[in-house]
Amino acid sequence: MALKDLEIKYAARRPRDYKLFDGEGLYVLVTPRGSKLWRFKYHFDGREKTLSFGKYPTISAAAARQMRRDAKTLLDDGLDPGELKKTQKAMGEQLVLFEPIARAWHANRCEELDAAHATRVMSRMERDVFPVLGQRDIKSITAPEVLAVVRVVEARGALDVSRRVKQSIGQVFRFAIASGWATIDPSASINDALKPKPRVKHMARVPLTELPELVAAIQSYDGEADARRRETTRDAMMFTLLTWARTTETRFATWDEFEDLDGDMPLWRLSAERMKMNREHVVPLSRQVTELLLRRRRASSGHYVFGGDKPGHPISENTMIFACYRMGYRGRQTVHGFRGLGSTWANEAECFKPDWIEMALAHADENEVRGAYNSALYLTPRRRMLQRWADDIFGQPVEPRIKARTASRSAKTQSACRTKTSGVVPSERVPFWRDRGRRPSLPKSHLQT
Repeated sequence: MALKDLEIKYAARRPRDYKLFDGEGLYVLVTPRGSKLWRFKYHFDGREKTLSFGKYPTISAAAARQMRRDAKTLLDDGLDPGELKKTQKAMGEQLVLFEPIARAWHANRCEELDAAHATRVMSRMERDVFPVLGQRDIKSITAPEVLAVVRVVEARGALDVSRRVKQSIGQVFRFAIASGWATIDPSASINDALKPKPRVKHMARVPLTELPELVAAIQSYDGEADARRRETTRDAMMFTLLTWARTTETRFATWDEFEDLDGDMPLWRLSAERMKMNREHVVPLSRQVTELLLRRRRASSGHYVFGGDKPGHPISENTMIFACYRMGYRGRQTVHGFRGLGSTWANEAECFKPDWIEMALAHADENEVRGAYNSALYLTPRRRMLQRWADDIFGQPVEPRIKARTASRSAKTQSACRTKTSGVVPSERVPFWRDRGRRPSLPKSHLQT
């Protein structure tokens, strides 16, 4: 509960320091001499820190709470309010122009950013913002002037960059407000004037009901004269379909990325450098993927799992997509669209949580704060999910140990885990194509180890 003014005013002296808590990290430190000092406790980069706001009653409760709000805004923007205060003190001057303030903002936060990203941010400011606003008094800049800067970037067709430029300008203004160099953020009022984001164009993929024909086409693929190349292409496409991997992730897969292939918990561990989102990605492998990899390992002598024609090189970037063309899927199915098929299948079932699906697809959390703290890998449920996907593709029964666990669920849990399409508990459900009287014709050799 927030402190009342009288509580602070008449706080008694004690032999030792003590605290009167106002909430959300803000408190008054009462000293043995009777001084009442505003303090704000916060966490940054995993460390607990304290920020001083001044002395009561020089700083009123309302003013201290506003300082707390400003500090929390900086924290939400990834800035350390304590370090900002030190920077201001070291500079020892009142900055006025937009460009020096923007450079101070950038210097304050660049240590926490990836070096390449920090360079891109400043490069955008130097190219698109500083020529127009750089030498302007920051307090005189208006919303129409900020919008004019953004409009120039929009005119180039760079809508994503235009929004990033607007975001950076807003962060500079909030930095300036907290520093006492500005009073308002004009960028906050132009959101409704921005051009809308273009609709995302999803990679082509066939309806889920046509998946059996696609699987059969992959298994019978004969579009290349060389038998070894045909087998490598077939395996690469099936591996991509089963793991929901991106094309480049499959192409550059190396044997040292796989763990426990001969054990009970096989994994594919991709380093952050290999991933689009620059973070390590771990893929639990289904039984069918493991058997495919073991078969390839016995016949392979190279570094890459899916080696190309040139020694020491992976298959080319067009190998799998050209195979899709040869199978008659030009314009209907892309290799990247395999991920969409897996995502659609998982989302149409009610027993797979969105977090599991997004983690399996190696997507970043749209909520940046939540994403920063949510490091759960969900390996166990994701392993079950990908095994179910593989079993459905190959029309195989669910493993007994999974069926036993499912049978022990409560009636409520089983009801929540029914699929939208069939209304049958997943562990008892037959593959979706059996209801339609069809199943892909798969050679038995595919599953031999």
